[in-house]
Amino acid sequence: MTTTAPAHPAPFRSPSTSGSRIGSVVRLHFANPMTVVVIPAIVLGGIFLVNLAIWWIILRSVPAEAQADAREGLQWSGATFYLFVYMLIVAVQAMNATFAFAQGFGATRRDYYLGTSLVFVVLSLGWSVAFTVMGLLETATGGWGLGGRMFTAIYFTENPLSRLLIVFLAFLFFFFIGAAIATVFVRWRGTGLTLFLVGAAVVLVGIAALVTLGDGWPAVGAWFAAAGPTGVALWSLVITLLAAVAGFLNLRRATTRD
Repeated sequence: MTTTAPAHPAPFRSPSTSGSRIGSVVRLHFANPMTVVVIPAIVLGGIFLVNLAIWWIILRSVPAEAQADAREGLQWSGATFYLFVYMLIVAVQAMNATFAFAQGFGATRRDYYLGTSLVFVVLSLGWSVAFTVMGLLETATGGWGLGGRMFTAIYFTENPLSRLLIVFLAFLFFFFIGAAIATVFVRWRGTGLTLFLVGAAVVLVGIAALVTLGDGWPAVGAWFAAAGPTGVALWSLVITLLAAVAGFLNLRRATTRD
């Protein structure tokens, strides 16, 4: 038999403090490191090995006089983008898997969301540090001996500290976009999520159409060029914060389901 939790459950009566409940939520998310650490590391390692193979094939297939041009082309890489997108999926899976469990053990929605947000911040910091360390190794080895750039691609800047900030903010962006999507599913289930994704696609396509009809793409490109990678990353905080607030507001009215 399927049961539905009341819209306004009884308050948590445990003597534990809000801080301890937030800590319990953090431990709950890290109870299965396979999801938030191991699998993302495997994904990143797989992407890295594939890139090494591609770089080697490219350099072996071009004549000696074209090596310089080939290595110049290897400065651009979007390979790490897949890791950021995967973190969005991690956020969706983590919240969907733990929300009902945390509610069953008395965590309030506020404590759960704060604990989950803290997990996302910690993961973003940890992954950005790992990313930056790999970038330093990439620079020290001359692009892993092949002149390739995956962790130091041109849009991550040459400065390691700036790269750390950019990557940290990028991870936050994808984690909290994923959190907002997860709360839509938790509150409205599959139907609500489908409508949300369709609506988001319509809005994005509409914006692209308006920019195209208004010949605005040169202005968009000029803005990105003027802002630079660090500026764009800082501006992404606006969307990150909006997604975080939207996720919290959604979760406040969500009910657990078996």
